[in-house]
Amino acid sequence: MHHDPGYKLLFSHARMVEDLLRGFVPEDWVQGLDYASLEKVSASTLSDDLRERHNDVIWRIRWTTPHGAGHWLYVYLMLEFQSRVDPWMVLRVLAYVALLYQDLIRAGLVKTGAQLPPVMPIVLYNGDPPWTAARTLNTLMEPLPGLETYRPDIRYLLLDEQHYDEQELAEIPGLAQALFRLERSRTPEAMNEVVGILADALKGPAHAELQRAFLVFLLQGLLPARLPGVELPAMNDLSEVHAMLSERVKEWTEQWKQQGLDQGLAQGLEAGRRREAGLVLKQLQRRIGLIPAALTEQIQDLPLERIEALGEALLDFTALADLETWLRQH
Repeated sequence: MHHDPGYKLLFSHARMVEDLLRGFVPEDWVQGLDYASLEKVSASTLSDDLRERHNDVIWRIRWTTPHGAGHWLYVYLMLEFQSRVDPWMVLRVLAYVALLYQDLIRAGLVKTGAQLPPVMPIVLYNGDPPWTAARTLNTLMEPLPGLETYRPDIRYLLLDEQHYDEQELAEIPGLAQALFRLERSRTPEAMNEVVGILADALKGPAHAELQRAFLVFLLQGLLPARLPGVELPAMNDLSEVHAMLSERVKEWTEQWKQQGLDQGLAQGLEAGRRREAGLVLKQLQRRIGLIPAALTEQIQDLPLERIEALGEALLDFTALADLETWLRQH
């Protein structure tokens, strides 16, 4: 998966965050937010632990209680552009939200005796495999009768870009859905349609910075990923990208199709490797019992030929130590 500074740059603009909340958070409280108050959380407020989360963006926005007083809501955007679903994502969310609270207290933004502000964790994911990880911490924890009260819990909102219904996505207003449609575009024609819409929507000096962010995303991220080896001309705005795509759409369609075939073959091989790893893990569990998480991940990352060799070798295993020895030696 490509993932570039342009994507984070886009969500450093208040309008993108507003459109994301309005269009993709299907909850009534979103309508009560004061979008004019959107404010990006300064890196100086955050500790090194959160500053090192290079792909994350944190905003805050005012919301109103029934009594009319304004309070801050923090929106934590986690940009997850990886080829494999992280089964422990909800645990990471818990850790990052706790770090954010600690940083707010340290910075004096939460006074002693005051309540902590709400945090809305949103995970943006653009990988091809459907997201299968737990979205609530509670579902990952082993229950123990009598201790339910003490179990921590947290959940996050998942926005799985690649698996929205196309018609549903097209009907959502705003720039966030245009970004998702660009990511999902499978032909130069489909991309060019969205670029044309963006060029019209972002005309004029008031939108210059956001148009520049989309230009960086396209020229430094999406187009080089879709057209590897193609030298792109220098362009200064989205209307030039639209014109360029219109002129070269026929030429690039064949290249795009070939890349799609190559990617499809690679994805098919990767899916077969993952299936083989899953079968071997099941056979191992039947033979020697539960496999620790660290070894499971190590086996899932093995190349296909080593997975196949492990499938043959496991017939001689009688204990977990046999597996550990084999992995060290091979």
